[in-house]
Amino acid sequence: MFNNELMADVHFIVGPLGASKKVPAHKYLAVGSSVFYAMFYGDLAEVRSEIHIPDVEPAAFLILLKYMYSDEIDEADTVLATLYAAKKYIVPALAKACVNFLETSLEAKNACVLLSQSRLFEEPELTQRCWEVIDAQAEMALKSEGFCEIDQQTLEIIVTREALNTKEVVVFEAVLNWAEAECKRQGLPITPRNKRNVLGKALYLVRIPTMTLEEFANGAAQSDILTLEETHNIFLWYTAANKPKLEFPLTKRKGLVPQRCHRFQSSAYRSNQWRYRGRCDSIQFAVDKRIFIAGLGLYGSSCGKAEYSVKIELKRLGIVLAQNLTKFTSDGSSNTFSVWFEHPVQVEQDTFYNVSAILDGNELSYFGQEGMTEVQCGKVTFQFQCSSDSTNGTGVQGGQIPELIFYA
Repeated sequence: MFNNELMADVHFIVGPLGASKKVPAHKYLAVGSSVFYAMFYGDLAEVRSEIHIPDVEPAAFLILLKYMYSDEIDEADTVLATLYAAKKYIVPALAKACVNFLETSLEAKNACVLLSQSRLFEEPELTQRCWEVIDAQAEMALKSEGFCEIDQQTLEIIVTREALNTKEVVVFEAVLNWAEAECKRQGLPITPRNKRNVLGKALYLVRIPTMTLEEFANGAAQSDILTLEETHNIFLWYTAANKPKLEFPLTKRKGLVPQRCHRFQSSAYRSNQWRYRGRCDSIQFAVDKRIFIAGLGLYGSSCGKAEYSVKIELKRLGIVLAQNLTKFTSDGSSNTFSVWFEHPVQVEQDTFYNVSAILDGNELSYFGQEGMTEVQCGKVTFQFQCSSDSTNGTGVQGGQIPELIFYA
């Protein structure tokens, strides 16, 4: 009976004027929605055979009806519009399915847009997931096209966020990009004055004084969005003993504190190992909660200070998700030395990932012993397995890659 004229006793005219679609339906929809019940049988029931619904997309309305007729959900590009329809007509199971789909498709490039929508639809679980992504992958989220599409209030909430894990210069550049997009939306010429006007108080939520002097001089000071007086006062604030009063927040964001999963109970060294000759140390891991891998803790030289070149890599099913070629200096102790990926990488639960490190430097190094197959780290449980990529002896019981650095 879905979308069928057979025995249809009501028609919906769905969508805005000029782009609407006529959809046949049946009043027994009332058994699945209290809103439809009130519409057809309540004290203020509609007596017309055609009911206009201008605020719902036709494609989303058809998904809503199909679910009510058949309990089946079509995958579509109209998830947010479908969520709106499910909320409007109080069909909680469909709304939940939409939220679940949005959570699984959530990533840095769409996290800010979904945050805006989750606030609109009052979906606290989705809002929390959005914040997890935005905090941990702040630079990617703020540089995404989606950031420029958010509403003014969401912009202010994000810029106020204490946990944003990025440099303030990135926040400032993102705010300028949003202002330019907002000028276009309002049909305004893209001028410094108009960008200031559309930003309003959001400009004064950016913690400009927490940038380095060099970052400020090369960026914000030359952006033309600050007044000459503001620019002058900020330069004085950096350099003068008697600092002027500023309208911008003066304290740095706290960001996120990285957590470390230690997989060995002890470390050691011997005169003939652990050696590096361009071979790969690798281990597999899985977690029981979604996290963001930020880098690895590695062992260094066991015979004095030494510099290492290192290539670290994170893979899933053979596909490289992140890699970095960098250097670190070991002080000759058994401490671990942090090596970071360019951006934290989202890692899903109950799936094995492969991390690897190829070191070039002083051959003799510390190595881990008494490795654990399962490690509880805060609220996250890690499981470890040996990796077929490992050609230098690293495994679950011993070797290199003693730490995974992550945000949870």
